Amino acid sequence: MQDKQQDEFYNKLRRQLEKLDKWPGPYLFKFILPTTHEKELQKLSSLFDDMGAVIKTKQSSKGKYTSVSIHVKMKSPEDVVEKYKEVGQEVDGVISL
Repeated sequence: MQDKQQDEFYNKLRRQLEKLDKWPGPYLFKFILPTTHEKELQKLSSLFDDMGAVIKTKQSSKGKYTSVSIHVKMKSPEDVVEKYKEVGQEVDGVISL
């Protein structure tokens, strides 16, 4: 994603989160990774260490992809956006949903 598009996406997400939820509160992150990227899956999980996150994974029907759901309490919409940015920078091949 280009920088301008990425900034617009994150700004829109931040505004939506500010309207919809009360903070601090629970948030559900969802990601998809190719199943063959085991090290990246471990890296993704490690980014939520010490946050009290509940992480669930499920392989697609053909086993090509793994979906990752992460339930965690976040302090603010800004913290959610920053975590998405961190995951995007640190985890190769991840798709944020």
